[in-house]
Amino acid sequence: MGSHLDDLGGFGVTFVLVALFIGLIFVTVFGVILFVVVRLLLEWSRNNHAPLVTVPASVVAMRNEVTGGGDTSTFTHHYATFELRGGERLVFQLNGRDFGMLVENDRGQLSYQGTRYRAFARTPQDR
Repeated sequence: MGSHLDDLGGFGVTFVLVALFIGLIFVTVFGVILFVVVRLLLEWSRNNHAPLVTVPASVVAMRNEVTGGGDTSTFTHHYATFELRGGERLVFQLNGRDFGMLVENDRGQLSYQGTRYRAFARTPQDR
């Protein structure tokens, strides 16, 4: 007496291998999605528990990154790099409105919470 797979010839083994392969892909994709969601939730939680910090800083660089295009919508991500008095640099992603209010070499008070940009209050400069 053989197994039912033997009765199907090579088709039964192929079917099992394809099913295992598809299952492995499904588990891998689901695992990656779960990992990303957990990582984002942990960062969100850490930011919420971090103190709100306000420090003197200057805007040293600004850049945009465009993603998508072709057959999909495009998204523009805005980033600003701030330099603190001790020389430390912090990069934050900003929304378009906040990004548009900044100019490189602006000096002022940077407010942030964890990895989350909160505000930048420009101080008047002599020109």
